[in-house]
Amino acid sequence: MPNAKVLESKKAVVETLSGKIKEASSVVFVDYKGITVAQDTELRKQFREAGVEYAIVKNTLTRFAAKNNGYDFDEVLNGTTAMASTTGDPIAPARIVCEFAKKNKNVLSIKGGVVEGSVLTADQLNGFGELPSKSALVAQVLGTFLAPISSLAFVLDQIREQKEGGAPAAEAPAEA
Repeated sequence: MPNAKVLESKKAVVETLSGKIKEASSVVFVDYKGITVAQDTELRKQFREAGVEYAIVKNTLTRFAAKNNGYDFDEVLNGTTAMASTTGDPIAPARIVCEFAKKNKNVLSIKGGVVEGSVLTADQLNGFGELPSKSALVAQVLGTFLAPISSLAFVLDQIREQKEGGAPAAEAPAEA
């Protein structure tokens, strides 16, 4: 039987992981086998900039934490595993991992995860990785809303300029 101190520390880790999984808008499990220290440092920097927490996790403890939240990741949690989670943009972890894997000869791979309460496979999460960030999507939508208004403003400005430019010329012969 394990030492009581060790058991308590493992329970604390499970509670912490369980809380992170519960609060997160998305959690992505990553196989990081073959990544170098320099690549890991760069990846962690990208995660920090996007507001994503990234940590190497023990499979058994993570399995308990996932089960505490009603998820079953038995087939995902094996081998080398890291967990990327965020309470912000739910697409960010998958997008960062996919982009990083493309740039670095596929040293990372997504195993599976949860996005907004739905368990997703690696293929589904890799599809999310192709999407632009939430802020980029919002900017695109706002751009499409703004385009007709900008066009209308341009046309109205052209009409105003035409009337202002044409009015003095029409009045000049009348005054003469």
